[in-house]
Amino acid sequence: MIFGSMNAAASGLTAERLRMDVIAQNLANVDTTVTPQGGPYRREMVVMEPMPLTTTQPGGVEVAAVIGDPTPFPLRYDPGAPGANAQGYVRMPNVNVTAEMVDLLAASRAYGASATAFSDFVKEGRKALQL
Repeated sequence: MIFGSMNAAASGLTAERLRMDVIAQNLANVDTTVTPQGGPYRREMVVMEPMPLTTTQPGGVEVAAVIGDPTPFPLRYDPGAPGANAQGYVRMPNVNVTAEMVDLLAASRAYGASATAFSDFVKEGRKALQL
């Protein structure tokens, strides 16, 4: 049972690490107006889902997908920019720095909670082996 609990905590560590990586990528592309696919960078989001709780699987979380944020691209008036339209507006990435920082804080806290749980399971396992 203790190894199952460790696996559940480890799944949280893995999922939250990916979430932080995606957030970092979003922040790195906050000003990217032209991508290889054309158009501005589209914010990405991590979709997680619970792993089924069975007699052999203790549950946990897994990444179901990394999807693009469907919100529209904001326009910024910059007539001198190379990608400006006829009216002088440039389509900007749909990345909100404040929202990304809040998401990063939440992911960091969830990662820390999973790390603490994992560490506690390891400590309990060591105690059980010493008896």
